[in-house]
Amino acid sequence: MPITPLTPTSLDRTFSIAPMMDWTTRDFRAFARTLTRQALLYTEMVTTGAILHGSPRSRFLGYDEIEHPLALQLGGSDPGELAECAAIAEQWGYDEVNLNVGCPSDRVQNNLIGACLMAYPDKVAAAVRAMHDAVSIPVTVKCRIGIDDQDADADLERFIGSVADAGCEVFILHARKAWLQGLSPKQNRDVPPLDYSRVYRLKQSRPTLHIGLNGGLLGLKDCREHLAHVDSVMIGRAAYQNPWLLAQVDSALYGQPDPAISRRDAAKALRPYIARRLEEGARLNHITRHVLGLFQGCPGGRRFRRYLSENAHRDGAGLEVFDEALAQVAEPEIDEQRAPQTA
Repeated sequence: MPITPLTPTSLDRTFSIAPMMDWTTRDFRAFARTLTRQALLYTEMVTTGAILHGSPRSRFLGYDEIEHPLALQLGGSDPGELAECAAIAEQWGYDEVNLNVGCPSDRVQNNLIGACLMAYPDKVAAAVRAMHDAVSIPVTVKCRIGIDDQDADADLERFIGSVADAGCEVFILHARKAWLQGLSPKQNRDVPPLDYSRVYRLKQSRPTLHIGLNGGLLGLKDCREHLAHVDSVMIGRAAYQNPWLLAQVDSALYGQPDPAISRRDAAKALRPYIARRLEEGARLNHITRHVLGLFQGCPGGRRFRRYLSENAHRDGAGLEVFDEALAQVAEPEIDEQRAPQTA
């Protein structure tokens, strides 16, 4: 059964998939919709410069209607540029615009983008105020719990307070500090210790704000435990590397039917989308690279991955390659185990 668009009457952030560069592309997001209809999806970070000066704009903002609810994550610090891009996002139909205050890479630091902005709460507040005034959709912030030598609850409180006063009501916190000097972006995803208690304390001190938690979550069991302390949870790499863990999100966290009864069911639901993208000129491997983890742990799962890896990149590769890859898998039509509760 093909995926049909979903337009919720309100944005429920209980569960979301984190924005991840090179991973949360439009093709991954369409695939995620075969597994969860309710989760809030985020784009990769898109810089204001790419939107304002890149061409065609659809390269950076294009998406399929099946992806809703969908948030655009912006990278930038200039209030005027961010406000203009937020307005463009609203015109394109995005449900939310999110400001990246968490990315630790050197490249974005040099452009005053990402986690380095936690040292400049007034700049972030000015940017949020300008964006908030420019649009009617929610303006949210994703940040860290601190950077470098910021190591007290007071530093985080000061940042959140300044930005909240500018009109931001929703914060998603990666529960690790970012060390901008001495650690690579990859190390910053794992080396700084997780400090969930700091996020919990922030929620207790700011009960009127929506406080979401990101970092180190591996499955629905983790999500349920954290939702006792915060308003929402966000999973990143675990959802990408083992996407089947998404298959019970709707029933477990939203009380809604799950869209896929088996991994094969999810794969078949993606076929019409793949066909549309191929007609638009997309290459098969650009789409199917996001599906490689679907049959993890299933008989034939390795053959599925190998077949796609060896054939989907070939010129002219089409749906027949995807179908032949599916034929390598011996999964039953109905998965008796359903989605795992841990990674």
